[in-house]
Amino acid sequence: MDKLLITGGIPLSGEIRISGAKNAALPILAATLLAETSSYVNNVPHLQDVTTMMNLLGRMGVELIVDEKLNIQADSNRVHTFAAPYELVKTMRASVLVLGPLLARFGEAHVSLPGGCAIGSRPVNLHIQGLTAMGADIQVENGYISAKAKRLHGAKIFMDLVTVTGTENLMMAATLAEGTTILENAAREPEVIDLAKCLISMGAKIEGVGSDTLHIEGVEKLSGTHYSILPDRIETGTYLVAAAMTGGHIKLKDTDPSLLDAVLQKLTEIGAYITTGDSWIELDMRGQRPQAVDIYTSPYPAFPTDMQAQFTALNSIADGVATITETVFENRFMHALELQRMGAKIRLEGNMAIIKGVPRLQAAPVMATDLRASASLVLAGLVADGDTVIERIYHIDRGYERIEEKLSQLGAKIRRIRY
Repeated sequence: MDKLLITGGIPLSGEIRISGAKNAALPILAATLLAETSSYVNNVPHLQDVTTMMNLLGRMGVELIVDEKLNIQADSNRVHTFAAPYELVKTMRASVLVLGPLLARFGEAHVSLPGGCAIGSRPVNLHIQGLTAMGADIQVENGYISAKAKRLHGAKIFMDLVTVTGTENLMMAATLAEGTTILENAAREPEVIDLAKCLISMGAKIEGVGSDTLHIEGVEKLSGTHYSILPDRIETGTYLVAAAMTGGHIKLKDTDPSLLDAVLQKLTEIGAYITTGDSWIELDMRGQRPQAVDIYTSPYPAFPTDMQAQFTALNSIADGVATITETVFENRFMHALELQRMGAKIRLEGNMAIIKGVPRLQAAPVMATDLRASASLVLAGLVADGDTVIERIYHIDRGYERIEEKLSQLGAKIRRIRY
């Protein structure tokens, strides 16, 4: 099993390229099920979750051609099974995103209830309620969602919680439904917008993209497209925090600063000097220790829950006391216990973490509990005295492309070891 070994205390410096967004790649790959001709998806990140989605599509009969840069050609004209089995879905919650496309195009889907990170309750009831309103006959039994529909029809659907995958699943299903579907309280994350733009390029009729109300007029069929996935804003934010924690100076290329307004504001508050261009961000801490900063997570465009663990690590070595309030997932402070093993002073009170920064963390063996928690432990290792060993790094490989290689390019002393 792989582990990461990190020797801390080195300020990061240099330039790296940001990969395509995992959380856009997965729904866009699922959307290729809707097209009657081949789709070409570019800027796909090389991640375990992407491999899982490709395995899932391939098992259904989607023909996939992948080049050396992980550009993917997908042809779904020979789909012969409409099932997403537990052994694949259990490792990645986004597998549930095949439910809407299968049902809309083929009239049938048999999808395991999803797994993924253990960060809290993320029920699929909103997916099921929305598809039922669109005319699907759905049964949930033995851990599977079984759905059938001759053809879905338009409906007015209000989601009482903002849900990214729910919005994406229902939007994809609605593209081939008869009539108009209105999705209210829809998620506005950039990855949702990226999926909508991809669907529109396939021939879908979607209005209100970027707002909380989507109008989707169903069409008879969709065609394949050529589409390039947007940059990963969470990977971008993670490397910016890494530089800030180490007192470093880095430049990130092939990214989009407009996707990170809330994160860049908080980095400015901690004392970072930030400059941006159309496709790059530069951060310079000028060797200074960051100042503590309060964080309150909320759906986009507010501060993202996927950056909460990274800022927990940052506040652990910042000057001052900060509070971090998590409003999206109720079980997303598991990384706090591992950071405490490294000397972080963190007190948990319900959905709030109260953190008093210390000048230095101490190396310790730690264990990743979920994707973003694993990133926080890497960041902590970069500033800890001694050698930090991180176990269960398969979580990291689900969401960060070659993280040890990119950090090494910035001067970090990090390597993957196997036992």
